[in-house]
Amino acid sequence: MAEQALRTTGRAWHLVARPRGWPTPEDFALRETPVPQPGPGQILVRNEYLSVDPYMRGRMNDVPSYVPPFRLGEPMDGGAVGRVVASEAAGFMTGDTVLHGLGWREYAVVDADHAVTVDPEAAPLSAFLGVLGMPGLTAYAGLLEVGSFKEGEAVFVSGAAGAVGSLVGQIARLRGASRVVGSAGSPEKVARLVDEYGFDAAFNYKDGPVAGQLAKAAPEGIDVYFDNVGGEHLEAAIGALRVHGRVTLCGAIAQYNDTEAAAGPRNLALAIGRRLRLQGMLVRDHAALQPQFTAEVGGWLREGRIRYDETVVDGIENAVDAFLGMLRGANTGKMVVRLTP
Repeated sequence: MAEQALRTTGRAWHLVARPRGWPTPEDFALRETPVPQPGPGQILVRNEYLSVDPYMRGRMNDVPSYVPPFRLGEPMDGGAVGRVVASEAAGFMTGDTVLHGLGWREYAVVDADHAVTVDPEAAPLSAFLGVLGMPGLTAYAGLLEVGSFKEGEAVFVSGAAGAVGSLVGQIARLRGASRVVGSAGSPEKVARLVDEYGFDAAFNYKDGPVAGQLAKAAPEGIDVYFDNVGGEHLEAAIGALRVHGRVTLCGAIAQYNDTEAAAGPRNLALAIGRRLRLQGMLVRDHAALQPQFTAEVGGWLREGRIRYDETVVDGIENAVDAFLGMLRGANTGKMVVRLTP
């Protein structure tokens, strides 16, 4: 294990203060930590790509949720992909490429049952954190299983230039949507939704009220809304949904940094007469779809029928900047951090 002999410590990001409102760099600290040897049933991984995702903002608050909050003064975690540099687990060998959940650090000792091998020949490693990873399965399950999308229906996606939203729109198109509409936060992203991802229409939510822009983009209404944003977008979508419309409540990034409780949609009563269904989702509830997702989306990817973008930030020392940039919409597609050896 020549590589490990050269490294007895590695850097890891720690949460040192709980943000109030927007996080700041002072809420985090990059610290040297020992690199332990793996024990029985464990592997030591040198991470090559780290994921930063919107849900991580919620874990910085000390409140009960579906996933425990980050602990102050301890390394944070999240999706990562890397190479095994030492193994004490059956089925894993030095040099294997694995996907696991101990990101935000250079080296990770991972229980083998919490890691899966991935094929570096099938796609770039970073893709397993995006289009072929958790965001991809979120899009697939959220549209098809939670949103009960059917061929011929009209779909609206907020946060449509992000890792999840861009795939939702493309999957809807490939599955036969009658119309796919997306919103994003810049003219460049709006153009990309139409020109690169095949959306039928898109708009910049900063250009005016979302309800009015959505009405122009989908004058006959929508059947499914995939919500990554919440707030004004959710209210506008409720107003545009047809009878028996569905909403997949995936995220509410517009509210993650609010210091006061957000007002609920003022038009929620429309859900009664229109018999709407609003359903929250957690991707972990849809693990059974993984083989179907991998086969169908992987096939579209190989055939060039799905496009994906990444915003890559180099260096673990820049991981917090990448995270803060993602919260402010600085990314197109999946935001990942590339670690250098």
